[in-house]
Amino acid sequence: MYIVQIASECAPVIKAGGLGDVVYGLSRNLDERGHCVELILPKYSNMRYDHIWGLHDAYVDLQVPWYGGVISCTVHCGWVHGRLCFFIEPHSSDMFFDRGMYYGCGDDPMRFAFFSKAALEFLLRSNKRPDVIHCHDWQTGLIPVMLFEMYKYHGMEYQRVLYTIHNFKHQGHAGAEILHATGLNREPYYFDDSRLKDNFNPFAINFMKGGIVYSNHVTTVSPHHAWEAHHGTCGFGLGHTLHVNQHKFSGILNGIDYAMWNPAKDDHIEYPYTLSTFEDKALNKKALRERLLLRAGDKPLVAFIGRLDGQKGVHLVHHAIYHTLNRGAQFVLLGSATEQGINDWFRHEKQHLNDNPDVHLEIGFSEELAHAIYAGADLMVVPSNFEPCGLTQIISMKYGTVPVVRGVGGLLNTVFDWDYDTTHSPEMRTGFVFYETDNYAVESALNRAFDLYYDEPKLFQQLAQQGMQYDYSWQKSGDQYVTLYDKIRHKC
Repeated sequence: MYIVQIASECAPVIKAGGLGDVVYGLSRNLDERGHCVELILPKYSNMRYDHIWGLHDAYVDLQVPWYGGVISCTVHCGWVHGRLCFFIEPHSSDMFFDRGMYYGCGDDPMRFAFFSKAALEFLLRSNKRPDVIHCHDWQTGLIPVMLFEMYKYHGMEYQRVLYTIHNFKHQGHAGAEILHATGLNREPYYFDDSRLKDNFNPFAINFMKGGIVYSNHVTTVSPHHAWEAHHGTCGFGLGHTLHVNQHKFSGILNGIDYAMWNPAKDDHIEYPYTLSTFEDKALNKKALRERLLLRAGDKPLVAFIGRLDGQKGVHLVHHAIYHTLNRGAQFVLLGSATEQGINDWFRHEKQHLNDNPDVHLEIGFSEELAHAIYAGADLMVVPSNFEPCGLTQIISMKYGTVPVVRGVGGLLNTVFDWDYDTTHSPEMRTGFVFYETDNYAVESALNRAFDLYYDEPKLFQQLAQQGMQYDYSWQKSGDQYVTLYDKIRHKC
């Protein structure tokens, strides 16, 4: 099959979160299966050009219709760790992608509406006719709309769209100006409950809703999160739209790239180890303690790696630090916040705890340190308020670090409680799960983990090793995506 992925990120050249990892990992898996895979991305001024090989002009002077006129673009081509990528660079005073940032601009809806329009125009003018166009998140939600309403009448009637939603919280809202800019026009037609009109704001169109309504199939990034979005509050207002389109909505769990996340061949850790040499994990714990100036001793080391924000349950992260210390254990944190108030809060905690030899708070992010923490920690706490998939717990299990998670989204699909899981035998269980959002819930789960560590060390090691045996690579998820691609491309 010929598959084109269109997204706002692709790791490691453009990465703001898990979206970039998924786009790269899935593309790599599809390519290894023998499919022809290309990616279309914005050419940001601040992307990692050092991860692009052979960057050259692929299409000069692409004329993209915009507001009744045109904006000229250059489409560049290069390889990102073996993936063939096209980067769209508009030449306009708007400087859509020359902002020094990926997201966070007041005109983000206009920026990504233009990117979507330019991506389709590039496919049309370069005579590329993929079997499937795979779009990701709100930034590309207008692609299936424009394909069905415009481009199918210009020679792209056989292209099919799979639309993957990674985060329902960010949906892309704008006014009628987007319709006029893209050439969709016809306000009364699109400001309709069955098309683009936002379910709660009658004066706004909703990019993500458009993607759901117009695509051939919609996925989100875990089966349980698909249920939460459809039946619960995790659809952030799109539950009815998902219900209307439930016949074409499903969840596929994200995979991880075991070429990057594998303790057996990880260049970032001092002592590589496998399931059969699990005892060497203790050497990484010792090395991590020395690196972070933590004291030695027979006590569990708890970690948190991730963004410090409301989605990640930041109030429970904070409580987990102090509860861990009260239980005589150690805590390491690696993360930063997008909100200044949360960053200030944790910087204050870092200063307050600075002389404590059992805690280290690293406000920021370091890929190298993340690997060292995964290898050196005993427990990884993931207390998310909502978590579409989650990669932290999957990586942790590969490194024999036992996850302590809240039972939401993909966390519930991947972590099976040591004490209370009723659907998996004891030999299949992988961690500790709690469900409420209060301090007592995370305390209870951590206490069960600490008790097992202290009272039954051999069983704790068995639990850690059971997690290492699970395969959350892209192989299974890739099978599911290929099946979906086949299904929608054969639909009339």
